[in-house]
Amino acid sequence: MDDVVVVGQVGRDLVLVVDEVPEAGGTTPVRERREVLGGKGANIAVGLAQLGAPVALVGVVGDDDVGARLIARAGADGIATDAVVRRPECATALFVDVVADGWRYLEDVPDAALLREEDLPIEVIARAGTVVLQLQQPPEVALKAARAASGRVVLDGAPERLRDELLACADVVRADHREAEQLTGRKITSADDALGAARELMPKELVAFAVDGVGNVFVWDGGELVVPLGDVEVVDTTGGGDAFVAGLTFALTRGDGPEQAARLAVEASGATVTHPGGRPNLTAS
Repeated sequence: MDDVVVVGQVGRDLVLVVDEVPEAGGTTPVRERREVLGGKGANIAVGLAQLGAPVALVGVVGDDDVGARLIARAGADGIATDAVVRRPECATALFVDVVADGWRYLEDVPDAALLREEDLPIEVIARAGTVVLQLQQPPEVALKAARAASGRVVLDGAPERLRDELLACADVVRADHREAEQLTGRKITSADDALGAARELMPKELVAFAVDGVGNVFVWDGGELVVPLGDVEVVDTTGGGDAFVAGLTFALTRGDGPEQAARLAVEASGATVTHPGGRPNLTAS
């Protein structure tokens, strides 16, 4: 299997499970607490490593104890971390996920914790069989990485700028409901709407859009598929999209067809939303 490089966010993920969120001035005990490697880029890389893909992570942490621990954790997860930048005088990104009746997400991502063009390991990206670009980085950085890639390019999300340029580099596009509307400029209220919007991005190897309350749609040259939401008990949707991207990318990298890749992506997402926090726990099937 070819190497995968994931370009994206890296941070400390603090998950707090409470019975209820207190009102202003109130207090509530924390029933469960987890502190793990997080950020969308790291979550995707963890999922790929769990599935068995050789994967490297490109991102930024601070030159602090937290950053050092996160790099060590990623290495223990089987992820190559040589391309993770340790930025001097920068705090590592922090993500706080409060799980009660639903979830609330807080994030602190300093500008210095975002990738810069000079941070990119161009040779590593150029050698990779697949490059996953998690688009919560400056669009100029994502575009430089996309243009450096010689293998498959997977875009996850919707960029703030340079949409057309990034889409021109993409072989696979994945977006949640809101991002799909941003990418296509179309209102999506049904699976048919999403299929029509996804067709506008063709030709691509595969386009995958989520539809809130419905499921996921997939479009490729010569085919399309609608996969309804699975019958799982959703505890926390944080990380569901990251696991989806990991499953989709892994399947395509090992040579699965679009339908097989679609179903593994949905299974991976479903397995992740059944527990608090965004860290996946995946196995290949």
